[in-house]
Amino acid sequence: MVRVLVSGASVAGPVLAYWLHRYGFEVTVVEQAPALRHAGGHAVDLFRPALEIIDRTGLAEQVAAAATGTDRITLYREGVATPVHIDLTRLLTAVSDRHVEIMRDDLSTILHSATAARVEYLFGDSITSIGPGGEVSFARAQPRMFDVVIGADGLHSNVRRLVFGPEERFATHLGAYVAVASVPNDLGLRGEMIVDAGIGRMAGLYGARRTGDGRAVFLFRTQEPLAYHHRDVPRQKQLLRAAFAGAGTRVEALLGELDTTPAFYFDSITQLHLDTWSRGRVSLVGDAGYCPGPAVGGSTSLAVVGAYVLAGELAEAGGDPARAFPAYEAAIGDYVRGSRAFARATAKSIVPVNRLVLWAIANGARLASHTPPALARALGRLNRHGLRLHDSITVRDYQRHS
Repeated sequence: MVRVLVSGASVAGPVLAYWLHRYGFEVTVVEQAPALRHAGGHAVDLFRPALEIIDRTGLAEQVAAAATGTDRITLYREGVATPVHIDLTRLLTAVSDRHVEIMRDDLSTILHSATAARVEYLFGDSITSIGPGGEVSFARAQPRMFDVVIGADGLHSNVRRLVFGPEERFATHLGAYVAVASVPNDLGLRGEMIVDAGIGRMAGLYGARRTGDGRAVFLFRTQEPLAYHHRDVPRQKQLLRAAFAGAGTRVEALLGELDTTPAFYFDSITQLHLDTWSRGRVSLVGDAGYCPGPAVGGSTSLAVVGAYVLAGELAEAGGDPARAFPAYEAAIGDYVRGSRAFARATAKSIVPVNRLVLWAIANGARLASHTPPALARALGRLNRHGLRLHDSITVRDYQRHS
């Protein structure tokens, strides 16, 4: 039996583990966190191809039940008294035929539950070395031998660092930052997101349906990259407060919750560019290999598709990485490159650089949200590598191997 080690238990890791086990592989998942996070996390998007894979996994009802339910946005612009009301559901019709927004932690929990009884999970541990013959050392567990090792451990991947080199070799900063914090839902928001937009920064609040609290989201751009470590949370909060100083009472109230928030995320909107995601018996999947940019590139859908395809190609190749990895990279290469291009364009437009762009964002969104769904879909299909990028990939059915 082919033994596969997967590093990372968020999204790509459990999807990969599910399908590899179904194809007859022996799978171990190692996760640095001591346990699954249950704070809800931030909202992520699943588009049609990813949802088709969720359907094949038998988890469609659970995912649908955990959807955030956010279907409208009220947008306040700096210096403009009257807000813009946006129908988010209708706006997303132009992007994908199927879409679900779900909290990342909720999705991770659902995926883990589908694999926990069949797959070995090593929580609170991490890989310290990977030998060319498959020898793997851990921070806590005893060394083991594996036939295949997969890094599904995110933008700051440990596996990528060990095998391919330091992150700065492959990272391209897109000029913006994103932060998410769990906060009280004092406005009682249900199905609505309140957004305050200014020049070079946007902040919003929406309700988390399953946990009852709220999520504060911050996006801002800078002239130069900020100096901080990705694990230095106090420094990240300091930078966030500085970026949104004077942004108004609603935003100031959100910033006031940073000292007591139970969950906080902060990162640059960064792309990864590797010539290959595979080396020997090691490969990368999801953000670890080809992050298009957090919050702007549909990285969660891309991770689900990538994990499914990688598992399928390993099954097709009988577990031989020399055959499976090139086929995997060829199968999703166009999707990865399209996601990068889409993310670069989105990063430039989502955070307005001047008042004209802010006006265009508000009025473009308002117009799109009032466009009849059939017309929105038709217009979207005119540019399948732009708005309809995530519906442009056709995912093979590898299930004959199960």
